[in-house]
Amino acid sequence: MIDIRIPTVGESISEVTLVKWLRKEGDWVERDEVVAELESEKATFEINAEQAGVLHPLASEGDTLRIGDIACRIDETAARPEGAPQAAPEPSATVPAPAPVSAPPATAAAVGSTEVKASPVAAAIMADKKVDPAIVNPSGTGGRILKQDVLDAIANPGRKQGTEAFTRQERREKMSNLRKTISRRLVEAKNGTAMLTTFNEVDMSRIMDIRSKYKDGFKEKHGVGLGFMSFFTKACTFALQEWPAVNASTPISTAMRSSVMIIATYPLPYQPLKDW
Repeated sequence: MIDIRIPTVGESISEVTLVKWLRKEGDWVERDEVVAELESEKATFEINAEQAGVLHPLASEGDTLRIGDIACRIDETAARPEGAPQAAPEPSATVPAPAPVSAPPATAAAVGSTEVKASPVAAAIMADKKVDPAIVNPSGTGGRILKQDVLDAIANPGRKQGTEAFTRQERREKMSNLRKTISRRLVEAKNGTAMLTTFNEVDMSRIMDIRSKYKDGFKEKHGVGLGFMSFFTKACTFALQEWPAVNASTPISTAMRSSVMIIATYPLPYQPLKDW
C-alpha cells in the first residue's frame, strides 16, 4: 500500500478541505492521474496518484485535513482489472501521415436533429425574443414546448418555471476555508475602507412606457404616484431567486441560503445634519 498524503501548499497553510473525490473506492487509477480536488484558504489544487493501482479513500468529501494527513491509499500490488485502459505509450518520433478529413452533409444534419422539441409558434417566439430553451418548462406531450410555456418564461424572467417562488425554506451549507477567508476579507474591507458607489446603465424604456400608460389610473385609484421603486423591488426579488447566494448569511461556519425575501422601503424624513 502507498499512502497518499496532503502535500505542503504554502508556509501559512496548515489545513485544507477535501472538496471532491474524482475516483471512488475500488477504482483502478493510473500513475499521475488526478484522484481528488482540495481547497485551502487561498487556492484550489489536486491530488495525483503516485503509482497505478486500486484506490482506497480514507477521508470523506467536506472533511478538513491537516498538511501531511493521509487522504487515501493505493494498492499497487493489485492486478489490473479486465477492461481497464492501458497506460498511454511513449510518443513516437515518427509523425504519421494525416488522415483525410471528410465532413459529409449527413453528419451536420444528424447534429442539428437533436434540437429541442417545440411547436412552430413556440420556436418562432423563442427565436424572436432570444429565449433560452433551458429556462422554459415544457408542458406538452413528450417534453414538447408550447406557446404558453414560452410566454410564461418571458413574463417571469429569472424564475425557473415549475418551481415554487417566494417560499420560506432555508438550506445550510458548510463553508470551505476559501469561502471563509473571502467572506472575512470582504467584511474587513467594508469596515476599514470608504465604500464607493458603482453606476450601471440599464434600458428603462419598457418601464417608462408602462409608467406613462398606467400612472394616471394608479394615481386616481391609490392616491399616490406610480414611481420606480416598485419596479426595482420586483427586479430584486426575481434576481435573488436566480442568485440565492446573494441572499445568504454566514452564521458560524455555514452558509445559510434563505428563500425568504423581505424588502422594506420607506421615505426618510428630512432632518438637519446636526440632529443625526
